[in-house]
Amino acid sequence: MDLGLRGSIAVVTGASKGIGLAVTRALVEEGAHVVAGARTSSAELETLVHAGSVQMVPVDLSTPDGPASLVAAAGDRIDILVNNVGAAHPRVGGFLAITDEDWLGTINLDLMAAVRATRSALPVMLAAGRGAIVMICSVNAYLPDPLVIDYSAAKGALANFSKALSKEVGPRGIRINTVSPGPVATDLWLGAGGVAETVASRTGAKPDEVAGGAAQQSVTGRFTRPNEVADLVLLLASDRTANITGANITIDGGLITTV
Repeated sequence: MDLGLRGSIAVVTGASKGIGLAVTRALVEEGAHVVAGARTSSAELETLVHAGSVQMVPVDLSTPDGPASLVAAAGDRIDILVNNVGAAHPRVGGFLAITDEDWLGTINLDLMAAVRATRSALPVMLAAGRGAIVMICSVNAYLPDPLVIDYSAAKGALANFSKALSKEVGPRGIRINTVSPGPVATDLWLGAGGVAETVASRTGAKPDEVAGGAAQQSVTGRFTRPNEVADLVLLLASDRTANITGANITIDGGLITTV
């Protein structure tokens, strides 16, 4: 299926690995030019940069000025913004062990980075009268988990923000949608210091046992793959879904069992 993205200009946050890298790669395959933001690059992202379709911008997206500097690198045309950057830190010590610094760090990266990038990109999109913004949210936005209580709260706020803003800018040609994955096979879950390893260090289980237990909570019995999330993001960013805005699409292998 031709998504009609050839020649589009896209900005992707958190683009060096995981979902962000998969989205960046998929956009390039569809013929888009990507302005990719991340604190540091990666070998995989550099391969795309050297191929000529990606501009990598080193940036700390948790800072007040970081998202704006990334968006500015795209110039006076932005067709697509993918707010992907985020992190989840398992709070194995419980709620009382989470400091104000922890809370503010999570809110800055998982909520405010998207708010700031959107605020910077919107004037360009509004001037053009069109644009698509896709937020990478989480099932934890509506599946609160004490192990990631601050992450859940930030993602809940992101979902609410996205829905509210979609109502404001929809009449002016800007579509805003959220994608809510369950566990995804990325470093956030499976890498060094990720959720599986952190929980395993506290419980005495092995990381693969923790990950396996989480996977079995889904109907499909496995984690979602980053490229599967990327395919959904590109569909929402394309005119194939031109009348979808304010929607939240879950991709969790059936983890959420309620209607």
